[in-house]
Amino acid sequence: MAKNTKIATVLAFEKKLVPSDGSFYGTTWEKRNGESTPLKLKEKSVRGTISNRLKKALQADPIKLDAEVEKPNLQRVDSCALSTEDDTLKLSFTLKILSGVENPSACNKESFNETYTKAAQDYIKEQGFTELARRYAMNIANGRFLWRNRVGTENIEIQVKIKGEEKPFIFDANQLSTKDFNHSTEDIDLLADKIASALSGKTDFLLLDITAFAQVGRAQDVYPSEELVLDKGNSKTKKSKILYEINGIAGMHSQKIGNALRTIDTWYPQADDTLNTPFPIAIETYGAVTNLGKAYRTPKAKQDFFSLFDKFACGEELSSIEEAHYVMAVLVRGGVFGESGKE
Repeated sequence: MAKNTKIATVLAFEKKLVPSDGSFYGTTWEKRNGESTPLKLKEKSVRGTISNRLKKALQADPIKLDAEVEKPNLQRVDSCALSTEDDTLKLSFTLKILSGVENPSACNKESFNETYTKAAQDYIKEQGFTELARRYAMNIANGRFLWRNRVGTENIEIQVKIKGEEKPFIFDANQLSTKDFNHSTEDIDLLADKIASALSGKTDFLLLDITAFAQVGRAQDVYPSEELVLDKGNSKTKKSKILYEINGIAGMHSQKIGNALRTIDTWYPQADDTLNTPFPIAIETYGAVTNLGKAYRTPKAKQDFFSLFDKFACGEELSSIEEAHYVMAVLVRGGVFGESGKE
């Protein structure tokens, strides 16, 4: 495919939703606003069984199968759990919302910069980031960023504090769905207004202090982020699962929190048109959902970010406001989007 000569070859945008890493603490539901204890990682050494799918030759030979099953599956893994006195996980992080999405952090083509800036300013003037901000606010309020820690909880409370304001926002996350964005509350709308003001430049920035309390049960396991093990070395002596920690405290990657917050894309094309409400996926350039092995926005369908962005940034009209929402959400996410200088 020939390169689009209208698009800058050097083009980058800084992310405008900037979460910190999250830290894990243990407490009780009744005393959740009082003292809490930092959660530490623990190492376990276990003797597991062989449970992976075996080769056809082993499956067909009972003797070889018995010999394979007898082999010990030795594992060293990290784990994290509440103490026997605590029943509630406390996850704490901060989120900074910045303005300036209409200004690329790097752009080597003045004519493109002019057309893109005008298109972005028109979007901000007409839409004010209200729809995106509402969805970001709902993902904060429903505790989507808890990931697996959200499942099987008796209660989930989300507290959002804004610097300079005494009264925090308090949300009952179990009363809010993570499957759609059809229902809101007065407090969610108020929080969304503040996020939209920051994104659109009415305020310079917004800093949120977010704390989630999830009543998972006394002494239950909780789930920090898992580290990607690139250097496996001797698999018999290395740990097969390494969890993330921050200065000795179990933690969650800022990238994982950010992925949850930007899981707002319900505008992607559906292969099955009978779905009334598509499930939200994270804002990605090709709509990639890695655990499903699927890209929901393909260049063939002209619904990927680059196909839509090239039209939007050059002043062409998109076919729907939802496409504009998606394009701007990717720019809020940030990234490098320049056209390759090669054919």
